[in-house]
Amino acid sequence: MNFSEVFQTLNQASAFDLFRLRAAIDRALDEPRWLQAIQTRLKVGQPVQFFDLRANKLKRGQVLEMRRKELVVLDLEDNLRWVLSYAAINLDGADVQIREQKPQGLGRNEVALGDMVGFVGRDQQQRTGKVIRLNDKTVTLQCAQTQWRVAYSFLHRVVDVDGSVHEVAELSAARVMGIQG
Repeated sequence: MNFSEVFQTLNQASAFDLFRLRAAIDRALDEPRWLQAIQTRLKVGQPVQFFDLRANKLKRGQVLEMRRKELVVLDLEDNLRWVLSYAAINLDGADVQIREQKPQGLGRNEVALGDMVGFVGRDQQQRTGKVIRLNDKTVTLQCAQTQWRVAYSFLHRVVDVDGSVHEVAELSAARVMGIQG
């Protein structure tokens, strides 16, 4: 499952939509077919990996007790007992790292002389300027009375003077290579 795409979609949802989605997921996880599929692969005493929501990581454990809808697992790192949903058990060794895709900015071939583009400066200020020179790794922008050199990957499209909207992406200011001068 591509979690980057899922998070991108979730970021556009309202809080109410997210609440409804959580309710639907909880209902789906309580269905007997999911529980039975996991229960049949477990036995008391079996070593397992489980996902700790609070620590946001996998932990090693041992099954102590199997109940109808949940199980008791001994955390082998700190000897705590956890009552967990069967769904928290990582039977298939799934990768639990969620890697969100960072905005990519614009490519060298997506920018032309005279284009209006924007970037976020090191001072966290949004700047907009006209492309006046294309370099190998950077563009030179005229922003008011100041010229900036900015890497292509830190640029984003802006709304033109005529009101037409172009793609906009928020970028980290720390990545901007802007140099006044």
